[in-house]
Amino acid sequence: MDTISENACFGGTQGVYSHRSAACACDMTFGLFLPQEAQDGPVPLLWYLSGLTCTHENAMTKAGAQAWAAEHGIALVFPDTSPRGEDVADDDGYDLGKGAGFYVNATEAPWAAHYRMWDYVMQDLPELLGNQFALDMDRQSITGHSMGGHGALTMAMSPQGQFRSMSAFAPIVNPTASDWGRKQLGAYLGNNEDLWSPHDATLCMRDRGFDGPMLIDTGTADQFIDLLKPEALAEAATAKRQQITLRMQPGYDHSYFFVSTFMEDHVAFHAEALWA
Repeated sequence: MDTISENACFGGTQGVYSHRSAACACDMTFGLFLPQEAQDGPVPLLWYLSGLTCTHENAMTKAGAQAWAAEHGIALVFPDTSPRGEDVADDDGYDLGKGAGFYVNATEAPWAAHYRMWDYVMQDLPELLGNQFALDMDRQSITGHSMGGHGALTMAMSPQGQFRSMSAFAPIVNPTASDWGRKQLGAYLGNNEDLWSPHDATLCMRDRGFDGPMLIDTGTADQFIDLLKPEALAEAATAKRQQITLRMQPGYDHSYFFVSTFMEDHVAFHAEALWA
């Protein structure tokens, strides 16, 4: 692991690091905020998964999460959204390839060689974090925005039970029925739609739900709301009788102005579960 930068931040440290990823077979970069409490021992960890076109840097610099994480004594990790490098396959579209990994393990050429973001977030990066930093890996929660909200939801509802709580900002919740999903799942996983189901939050909700609290915020003025399909998750959660808070925020769009407005709520929500 190489240190790219470390800066004092709200009494703690905001770092950026790179490492060789076994899952993605390339070098990956991530941001990690450690609160002051990490100097005295392991602290809980909140994952933030970013959306289409983003890197580790977007939420790290725009979401304002560090102030609230410092207040609650929890760490934040900001992974990249896809593999990077000259040998990594890409596409001319913004919604496929680099910046658009969709948090799945690709099985189709040319993506399968590197696009294994599910394993990267669920196995590869957690192992590194647990070995290198003062983190309590038994206390993890997850959140994300847009495509990252899709990843946060599906990973939280996976059988691994890795996360104590989950939340999302404007998540893509029904990608098997959306143009933000069918294109990418078909490219990465092939035409057998049965293989898409574990990566659709609405289908995961109908099947398993989540053994913990959930918080979802979406803006009523979100310019992509027809692609996000929040009503599909709401219906599935109601049928499942899932413990969940679904909020439609009047006038808010899809931007980081929206994310930063409600970040305090989300970090406090996760802190309650992480310190319970």
